Amino acid sequence: MRADPPRLVAIDLDGTVLRSDGTISPRTAAALARIDQAGARFVFVTGRRPRHTVAVLEPFGYQGSVICINGALTYDMGTAALTGQQLISARDLARAAARLRRAIPGLGIAVEYADAQLWDGRYQHGAWGREESLPRLPDEQLFSRDAARLLGRHPSLSSDELLALAAPAAGDLVSVFHSGGLRLVEAVAAGVSKGSALAALAGRLGIAARDVAAFGDMVNDLPMLAWAGTSYGMANAHPAVLAAVDHVTGGNDEDGVAAVIERLFPDPG
Repeated sequence: MRADPPRLVAIDLDGTVLRSDGTISPRTAAALARIDQAGARFVFVTGRRPRHTVAVLEPFGYQGSVICINGALTYDMGTAALTGQQLISARDLARAAARLRRAIPGLGIAVEYADAQLWDGRYQHGAWGREESLPRLPDEQLFSRDAARLLGRHPSLSSDELLALAAPAAGDLVSVFHSGGLRLVEAVAAGVSKGSALAALAGRLGIAARDVAAFGDMVNDLPMLAWAGTSYGMANAHPAVLAAVDHVTGGNDEDGVAAVIERLFPDPG
């Protein structure tokens, strides 16, 4: 455990600060308030797109910045506006999708924007309740403009299996990862990750990596956890995360984030 409190705390949402019911516990809310009271900052860093991020953070009252879609977008909760975006070009979308389809037969493809998602004829509905049923589009419409994220879902392969196939097939065109979605592999623009977006945000704030603490649970959190000066994995985290972090805390249903923050930022009272 670090001796001095961090100046910036970066926190993943699903599987990390959110409980399994999709809420932030009263204990965690109180712990996050301590960060503000100490004059430090915290930021949420998520794979969700803005609409689905607002749905879980608005009841909590958060008004700051959120890094969304794995670093592709930065969204300001206070102004309800995008403040930054790094998109996959339409050309690279089409090229990456073609390679993924060749490498992984049966893969369905979806393309995601800040406010929408488009599917091809094979893409299957997943396990997340926030996914909508959408019209099926031909490739000329699917890849007609730059997008924040490319997704591929398979009828039977796991996310880990898909990532092992997708990274060598398209990793030179896009940044390939997974966030634990059901039979799902994902990609954002080349060079983009939670880590790169967090580094850019910290740079704008004049905060060095050594003064940042980060919490995560899934493979897509690894670049953020590697960049931060101190990293914490949840007890429920992917094995790759548990092997990489500096410290392991309790699970997301055990207020694991709150337990660390309470030690880093003791109650002044």
